[in-house]
Amino acid sequence: MEEADLERLLDKVVSRAIEAYAVQVPSSIPPVLTRTQFMDLLDISAPVATALFKRPDFPVNREFGNPRIPTGLLLRWIDQHTDWVEANAGEEFKARRNYATG
Repeated sequence: MEEADLERLLDKVVSRAIEAYAVQVPSSIPPVLTRTQFMDLLDISAPVATALFKRPDFPVNREFGNPRIPTGLLLRWIDQHTDWVEANAGEEFKARRNYATG
């Protein structure tokens, strides 16, 4: 196999992997959320947000000084934890999500 053929094959495989695992973030949501933006988005209280931030599987980043939530990872987490979201998110979030997903 020629080097150029191998490069084309690798490019194709990488592109497919990126497409398969990419999370589309709506442009109306910032790429990284503050705690307040996160609570407003999910329509949850401060104690619920605190409990989430303590979960080892929750995508919170503390490297910026204050906790920040990467929106793409949050959307993926929501997809993977639908039962938690159904039990804990506020009605406003559920209505927006239902509208967005049809």
